[in-house]
Amino acid sequence: MVPDLSPDPAGALGDALDRALDGVPAGRLAPVVERLIRDYRSGSVPGAPILRTADDAAAYAAYRMPATHAAVLDVLERAAARLVAPSSLLDLGGGTGAAVWAAAGVWPELTAATVLEAAAPARALGQRLAGGAPSPLLRAARWEPAVLGTSTTLPAADLVTACYLLGELPGPVRDAVVDAAARAARVVVLVEPGTPAGHARILAARDRLLAAGLTVAAPCPHADACPVTGDDWCHFAVRVGRSSRHRVLKAGSLGHEDEKFSYVVAARGDAVTRAPGRIVRHPRTRKGLVTLRVCQADGTLRDTPVPRSRAELFRDARDAAWGDAWPPE
Repeated sequence: MVPDLSPDPAGALGDALDRALDGVPAGRLAPVVERLIRDYRSGSVPGAPILRTADDAAAYAAYRMPATHAAVLDVLERAAARLVAPSSLLDLGGGTGAAVWAAAGVWPELTAATVLEAAAPARALGQRLAGGAPSPLLRAARWEPAVLGTSTTLPAADLVTACYLLGELPGPVRDAVVDAAARAARVVVLVEPGTPAGHARILAARDRLLAAGLTVAAPCPHADACPVTGDDWCHFAVRVGRSSRHRVLKAGSLGHEDEKFSYVVAARGDAVTRAPGRIVRHPRTRKGLVTLRVCQADGTLRDTPVPRSRAELFRDARDAAWGDAWPPE
């Protein structure tokens, strides 16, 4: 099953979006959403910020922010048990701030957050959304202009996030940003769309993080080559509730959508505890048997049958979800 999350467990992000966007006619934003979807799905690297106007930022926040937040929240929640809690966050290309909202919900220990974002309309809307948040971290977050390049240097932070960013950067800049994040942070979190191209970018970044001396904390239970090969690719999914505004803007009838993503979490130091294995596909269930496809600690991919005769493990397998650690810890 796909983990089922609302856009924000406490509803705070949804409330903030309502306050900021209720005065903007959906009819005005709908064609902007269509253009943004075309731009983001084109696969080409933009030559200028995609979010150029206030309506661009509003449309982006309305249709993308809840899904981005849900994906990053899922990643951070799975990583949190394997890492020492960070106290400072630097979010690269943070848009309207979805990653900071997610981090604030996972780590109350965070005391400082900075969002680097090139697009002024996105920074302005992100600040507006965060300004009324219940989290002191969000209200005090700093939003700074930044154009990332091959000579990028970053200030030190416990946690550096770059979510749905790498695909918007030219290859040399992408590599330089990953290297700069590895130098600046104790923990680096990278999230990309759950597509073959997104997975390929995550794998390339994972190699650079390992070469920089970091240890992979999630999702991989090992530091070997990814065993998901051929026409397959490693990705995960989270179910996101759609607001009425979201359904109108994307012309959707369902009350939810599944956001697919690929990711890597890497940390500096030896305090990382990896999962014993990771479920990388929906569990397959039939009477008396659950079969899990598990990425193993030895770097192999294995279909793991769990029969009813193994009563306790069978109960765990029935409750297991795509993306969970396996066996249960």
